[in-house]
Amino acid sequence: MQTSDPAPDHQQAAREGSARRRLLEAGAATLPRQPWQHPSQPPSSIDLVRFAVWRGQEGAITDAEVDAALTLLSAARAELAQLETGILFTARAQGFSWGRISRAMGLGSAQASLQRFDRLTGRMKSRGES
Repeated sequence: MQTSDPAPDHQQAAREGSARRRLLEAGAATLPRQPWQHPSQPPSSIDLVRFAVWRGQEGAITDAEVDAALTLLSAARAELAQLETGILFTARAQGFSWGRISRAMGLGSAQASLQRFDRLTGRMKSRGES
């Protein structure tokens, strides 16, 4: 039986898992939980990258920890996109207009905030736009 290399997404997941463990072992496991997090939920990638930046400012970071934080940047970006999508859904559920959302986000127009929402949710193609 011939074995092949794991898919690129599996390789990235393994790298991120290793990076997460490295930063948790470096002290991130002691980060306080946010009130909305379940007690067993591990720190987010955003929190782990922040932890690495803090360690760097303290002069206590290793090269391996910098590598770990860099590895988690793409996961942190994905988490931020999820947060942005969540607050956009919340704003719309609260009755905010796209214009109001746009002003709050510092965007140029209501259309810009709607386009951003569409990009984040992947709805552009389903709406027949390109």
